[in-house]
Amino acid sequence: MVASKPVSDEQILELLRSGHTYERGFRLLMAQYRERLYWHIRRLVQVHDDADDVLQNTFIKVYRGIGQFEGKSKLYTWLYRIATNEAITHMQQKMRQASSSLDDGEGLLAQRLQADSWFDGDEVQRKLQVAIAQLPDKQKQVFNLRYYEEMPYEEMSQLLDTSVGALKASFHHAVKKIELAFTDADS
Repeated sequence: MVASKPVSDEQILELLRSGHTYERGFRLLMAQYRERLYWHIRRLVQVHDDADDVLQNTFIKVYRGIGQFEGKSKLYTWLYRIATNEAITHMQQKMRQASSSLDDGEGLLAQRLQADSWFDGDEVQRKLQVAIAQLPDKQKQVFNLRYYEEMPYEEMSQLLDTSVGALKASFHHAVKKIELAFTDADS
């Protein structure tokens, strides 16, 4: 099978603007961004099944709201914001459910990661994911974007509507908290 040439955002948006090519445009948009959005969401929610659910909700919102995309930002920036908001909503619902149970958050996450057949990390990776999960939402976002996606601070600044200096500080604090989590785990 020959790999197809990537389609530009402009081509996708052009297809989405027409009623008779809308479905094709949406399928191309999903094909272009599904994996990237999945891994962004997965790093936030940690568990494959949850990431799949959030990704599905993200694409439902995109399907219903693509007409509101004004083109003032990159298409991925707009998709990323929707995915992030959906992931945060999902995590807040999970936290409300967990707060009513007797399990502690860290122990529950560790158990879920071990039970997740899609998680293929070793013990160090599991510790890292648990440490990241303990970060405040803003630090978690900044850490994931910088560490996993290697996004420049300037692009992150536009995406999160935060100054570069504040983003650098958030990343620094996140790294220190993760280092501390590893130090505490080894003691």
